[in-house]
Amino acid sequence: MTVDLTSAPRGTGLPVDWGVAIATGTRLVPAGPAVSPAEAAAEVARLREGARISEGHVRALTGLGAGLPVPEADVVDRPGWIHSAVDGIAALLADAPLPGPPDGIVGSTVGRVTRSAAGLQMGTLLAFLGSRVLGQYDPFGGPEQAGRLLLVAPNVVAARQALEVDGDDFALWVCLHEATHRLQFTAVDWLRDHFQGEVAAFAGGFDRSASGAVDRLPEIVKAIRREPPRDGMALVEMFQGPEQRAVLDRLLALTTLLEGHAEHVMDAVGPAVVPSVATIRARFTHRRRGGSLVDRLLRTLLGVDAKIRQYEQGRVFVDHVVARVGLDGLNAVWTSPDTLPRRAEITDPDAWVARVHG
Repeated sequence: MTVDLTSAPRGTGLPVDWGVAIATGTRLVPAGPAVSPAEAAAEVARLREGARISEGHVRALTGLGAGLPVPEADVVDRPGWIHSAVDGIAALLADAPLPGPPDGIVGSTVGRVTRSAAGLQMGTLLAFLGSRVLGQYDPFGGPEQAGRLLLVAPNVVAARQALEVDGDDFALWVCLHEATHRLQFTAVDWLRDHFQGEVAAFAGGFDRSASGAVDRLPEIVKAIRREPPRDGMALVEMFQGPEQRAVLDRLLALTTLLEGHAEHVMDAVGPAVVPSVATIRARFTHRRRGGSLVDRLLRTLLGVDAKIRQYEQGRVFVDHVVARVGLDGLNAVWTSPDTLPRRAEITDPDAWVARVHG
């Protein structure tokens, strides 16, 4: 996916200087592993081929997307991913009712400063993620925001070397996950607009939520003292008003479904086409949870650990539903926004089955 909304550093919703974000991110992101030109060319070819054939496997398993064209994937370096991420985020937030700059000379100066500060914050986040993201499908990127599948070659090489796994198998395994995301948004014709509308509704509620939080501050402080938040997400939710919390619940349920669906598909397809899938999965899961103390702290602060929990919760939901009603039964989630799982149903998949399938 494109962006984790629970960790995006938009603060109060002030606009971001995207030029500053790109300049900061590309300056701070570390260089990738050293490889020869021949090795780099081979990796690019491997990823492009993996993206092409993986979608065929995903379609065969899920029954989605029959007859749709399979666009080429874009293989990029770390700065290329940062440029694309900024394009996608800016397009995603294009319709969000964010406040404009204050009036007057002083107000305009304050507006420029806050835009630059937000750009620095966004660029720092992108630099951190830019050395870790293996790939993504951005439904709001590419020409005319028609969608773009990106694979970050230096990160795939670095992960493969760290895991000590087969290059062809690992490339195809990564591509299966991203091809599933592409198929979700291309085969389900209402999903892109629905997702963008929910993001706009969430971003548009920042000002109301912030002013409401001031009024509720004594109540929030008492609640924190009584039961400290278990993670950053719980703290964020305490400051949301009822309307924005409802939107956040829908967004979290949707993104957890999308990630869990991709995890299920890549593991279901894997044994037939990726011989070493069991080894890759075991080592990759361990790597997700590992890292230095500083790395783990950064992941927590930026919401990456919450994203990892999304993968796990989503996969459990999808696995359970498929075991109960099969893949055709799971595909009922794509009927309309009303058949998407609610947040409570993510951890109670039988409730979703009962609601949708009776």
